[in-house]
Amino acid sequence: MANNPDAYLLYEYMDKVCYSVRAKIRLSETIDEKLLNEAAQEALTRLPYFSVKAVLDNGGNYVIQHNDAPMPVIPEEPEKKLVLGSEKLGRHLFVITYRGDTVWFSFSHSICGGFGLMFWVKTTLYLYLSKKYGEIEKPNEIKLPGTPVDPEELFLPDADSIPDDKPLTRYNGGSTNIGITRFLKYLINPFAQNNYFFQLTIPADKFMDYARKIDGSPNTVLSALFFKSCVDYFKEKKDTHLSVRIADDYRNDIGAEKSYRDFVRLLHIRYDWNMRGETIEKLNMRARGAILGQSQPELSYERYKNLEKVHKGIDEQPDLKSKKKYAGANSTFRNDTRDTFTISYTKPVDWGGMSQYIKDFFLITDGDLMLEVIALKDKFCIAFQLINKDKKPFERFCKLLGQENIPYEASVQQKRMLPKIELP
Repeated sequence: MANNPDAYLLYEYMDKVCYSVRAKIRLSETIDEKLLNEAAQEALTRLPYFSVKAVLDNGGNYVIQHNDAPMPVIPEEPEKKLVLGSEKLGRHLFVITYRGDTVWFSFSHSICGGFGLMFWVKTTLYLYLSKKYGEIEKPNEIKLPGTPVDPEELFLPDADSIPDDKPLTRYNGGSTNIGITRFLKYLINPFAQNNYFFQLTIPADKFMDYARKIDGSPNTVLSALFFKSCVDYFKEKKDTHLSVRIADDYRNDIGAEKSYRDFVRLLHIRYDWNMRGETIEKLNMRARGAILGQSQPELSYERYKNLEKVHKGIDEQPDLKSKKKYAGANSTFRNDTRDTFTISYTKPVDWGGMSQYIKDFFLITDGDLMLEVIALKDKFCIAFQLINKDKKPFERFCKLLGQENIPYEASVQQKRMLPKIELP
């Protein structure tokens, strides 16, 4: 491939396609701006692959280069969106903002996903909290300044080295009810001010006790709860069904266990309308079966090979306009199977002694009827994402948690405020 692979998703970015992410973390005390800024700059010395900017070469290719400018650490402005890559932000694609006791880590999804995000967040927070409170127990797998960059952090498999084995089965979901009116409104303008989310926290011990009781996992339980709470929200249509997509990190299948880069494919769970009366336990078992059937490394091999094929196709285009057109038409993300609901679960992360200072952690992305789930030591933090002010799906979800005797705390509705991205 001609370019750094971190650049390829940038070709798909446009005013109506959002590929930025926000991590919102509430700490135990008011943020100290000076210490946070010091920590942010020190963290970059250990994470050079996040201290970057996008440039355009003579061939119309986006190229990722090192950025010498200090990373912006600035106050969060509630009604003002960031523009990643702008001159105002030193052209950085990773930016930190803060207000009160909360810090936001905003970044371009082109560079990494949730796995790589944790490198940045853990290192920065550890340095910040150590400056503020003194020595803290180090978490595992932390990237501290002064330690060498492990070549495995940068690893990108050669597609030719990946087996060509074909999967035994594939998901064949048929026609999913995706709430077309909702979907089109969001597609027209994902940056509109009326995109919202709710913060939902569930005690980890209670939630996992419930999951174990019905032989489930966080993904399968949430999938069953999501369907059950929303099946009557949608109007039943003949020859359709509802389905859930679950983000699956496949890095282990392709030997990229420690790479900061993003390797995600989707698992799909089909629910028929006549399942609305089934118990959460039975719906959970259906989800388990669907996930097991799609957890084949061969599907991961295929996904990665297809991704590299698209990247090579982009390189072959003669100019930027052609590259963007090709990237959009062949996008592995935008051409994925459509589903009614989405769940993205970031599995537990070791925070070491930092756990006592982190009150909650929410991941904010684009998408409608989507759960972004972060597992902390003592709680699950769920960003329940919607495209409008209609609270019914969220209220039904909370009501069902109560019926299943799962305790929770819910916030008021909040704006997502996802950053835009300015490209050369």
